Amino acid sequence: MSGDLTGELLVEAEDVAKSLGGRDILIDTSIAVHVGEVVTLIGPNGAGKSTLVRIVLGLLKPDRGRVRRREGLRIGYLPQRFRVDPTLPMTARRFLALGGADEARTREVLAEVGIGDVADKQVNDLSGGEFQRLRLARALARRPELLVLDEPLRGVDIGGQADLYRRIGEMRRTLGAGVLLVSHDLHLVMAETDRVVCLNHHVCCAGRPEAVSRHPEYLALFGAAMAVYTHDHDHVHDHAGEVIPVDTAGGEEDAGGRDG
Repeated sequence: MSGDLTGELLVEAEDVAKSLGGRDILIDTSIAVHVGEVVTLIGPNGAGKSTLVRIVLGLLKPDRGRVRRREGLRIGYLPQRFRVDPTLPMTARRFLALGGADEARTREVLAEVGIGDVADKQVNDLSGGEFQRLRLARALARRPELLVLDEPLRGVDIGGQADLYRRIGEMRRTLGAGVLLVSHDLHLVMAETDRVVCLNHHVCCAGRPEAVSRHPEYLALFGAAMAVYTHDHDHVHDHAGEVIPVDTAGGEEDAGGRDG
């Protein structure tokens, strides 16, 4: 992991709220991503993760709060669901060309995601894991400064999951990009994650993954069986979900819980 978060701010959502169908999906939720940083957003199904991602991207307007994005920010987005009409003939090469990749870039991104041999295959003949990697390659086509990946392991077998996360970590280093990653499995993404935001309609806790994995609100959501690390809970959140120690003389902690 990269350690101190000193990169330039790419995007920030501050105190955003959103209701859909009369239900509060997000309540005073904040998140930020900096250059060269991998931020992983975790939470149970229905916690508002994809809604927050769409607000960060500007695809959905919040009811309250504000979103700031660096001017001219290039974004690569892998949405949670994407379907290609099975009756539509399309090679992987054509799929990437429609996403803005020329021939040279097509070869590069296919190699980067580990499927360098599929360029001439029909998209609908790819396995689930190959198609997911192809979607990731398309998100990389324009060399994004911010890479937003909503559940990138959908359709990827167990053997390929760790490899794909390792590649995502390499991509942020080679591109110098920030990454906002949505996942349901904190322990799988730990090695490549700088900061975790645990969401359940509001920010439950945020900080380094080792600390979040021991936070009481994380354990309440995911169970004690997921606990590996120790953590002392003696802090609260600021507006961005970061840690403010209760005893500032005692130094900062790495994860925090929001009251309520």
